[in-house]
Amino acid sequence: MTRKILIMGLPGAGKTTLAGVLAPLLNAVVFNADAVRANLSKDLGFHHEDRVEHARRMGWMCDRVAEAGGTVIADFICPTPATRVAFGDAFVIWVDRIKEGRFEDTNRMFSPPDKVDLHVTADGTPQYWAEMALAQLRPAFDPQRRTALFIGRYQPFHLGHQRLIEEGLRRVGQVCIAVRDTHGTDAKNPLPFFAVKQRIEAALAPYTGRFVVTALPNITDVFYGRDVGYNVERIILDEVTEGISGTRMRALAANPDAR
Repeated sequence: MTRKILIMGLPGAGKTTLAGVLAPLLNAVVFNADAVRANLSKDLGFHHEDRVEHARRMGWMCDRVAEAGGTVIADFICPTPATRVAFGDAFVIWVDRIKEGRFEDTNRMFSPPDKVDLHVTADGTPQYWAEMALAQLRPAFDPQRRTALFIGRYQPFHLGHQRLIEEGLRRVGQVCIAVRDTHGTDAKNPLPFFAVKQRIEAALAPYTGRFVVTALPNITDVFYGRDVGYNVERIILDEVTEGISGTRMRALAANPDAR
């Protein structure tokens, strides 16, 4: 999945709104160009040379996030070919919903991009365009491919779970992570499904498109008949990983002095 995304366009076109809708769908960090100017680039003005330098800094920050395995969105006018070169390679979304912005100098300078990955027009809501972007950015999970199933509470989802699922990905190619609905049944199950799902998706972000997280009833028994057509196997990992305990993590969270 592409991890560096540029949402560009004139001021007031709707870049920030779109970034705000798209970011949660991708678990992405957002760098707003105005906020970066206010905090990190106070030395820069709005002459073209300064805009190019601002683009270079924006691109550099985004590259660091992407290199660390995160997904990052730059909410940034990026008005000229030179600024786009300085920003660097990215999945480019052009928000083309207005003909003029509120700054005349930017209007004069702005040059429509020659090539974009998604051209956002005035037709459609931000949610619609965010989903259009998501369809391109995140490869679709194929329910008909061979898939490994993992069933658990994941309260919380920890490194041991992650390593186990990574082994399933290595062996089979894609996985279905089925989260039992145990929220609130006792103190061992404090997290609702949505919170568990968010943690799993964040931890497994590098494998996006190769897993799906789904809710299950509170499954306590698994029965099967003969010739079922699939394997049931316990994966045994290294001793350190096997020793990771969700129970201990919950106890430490409740009583930090016990560390």
